[in-house]
Amino acid sequence: MLANLPSFITIIFALTTFATLFFFYHVVKNASTESTRKLANPILLGMSVWLAIQAFLTLKEVYKADLNAIPPKIVLLGIFPNIIAIVLLFTTTKGKQFLDSLPLKQFTFLSIVRIPVELVLFWLFLNKAIPEIMTFEGRNFDILAGITAPIVAYFGFIKGKISPKMLLAWNIFCLILLLNIVVTAFFAAPTPLQKIAFEQPNIAIIHFPFSWLATFIVPIVFLGHLTAIRQLMRQ
Repeated sequence: MLANLPSFITIIFALTTFATLFFFYHVVKNASTESTRKLANPILLGMSVWLAIQAFLTLKEVYKADLNAIPPKIVLLGIFPNIIAIVLLFTTTKGKQFLDSLPLKQFTFLSIVRIPVELVLFWLFLNKAIPEIMTFEGRNFDILAGITAPIVAYFGFIKGKISPKMLLAWNIFCLILLLNIVVTAFFAAPTPLQKIAFEQPNIAIIHFPFSWLATFIVPIVFLGHLTAIRQLMRQ
């Protein structure tokens, strides 16, 4: 764990991670098909195990052991499996049926977790664990997605005041915001692929519990936008 880091930062981030987990559980639990709803508990269990595995690898300093490895170990063991899972969901028949049954209202509300995530990133910067460029004082504007998410969910899916085209545009915009910080964080991490922020690398990502950001929270939010874009384009 990061030395001399105020405990409230770790606690808030851990709670944000668990909130993301239960938000996604709520998404699956409210799916339009019974077959998907039945998967809610197994998915909750599977994701809990995944979080435990990532916690174990981080606490055992597997991700810190060889920072010169290519690909970086957190990419190989924490990020790549998520990419494979998302690709399978979008390329298999059962996967596409699963995605098309997920409710976009709940998935949109899930983006609220980006607000505490951005606050945590700012506090990590103040404690010299990430570069300023990864915060809303730098080039990270992802907090806008979190702030607008409840507004879009309410007026778009509860009141029906926002057209599908506008909902599609919002999801694409938020996906771009997400990709922006993901790319920034990747090239700021202390690996052979680092291109920016040499004066203050992104060291938080290889410490517990902040490794959960790249290995769990970001993939869930990413999946939410891709699912919404798929459903809205099919409309």
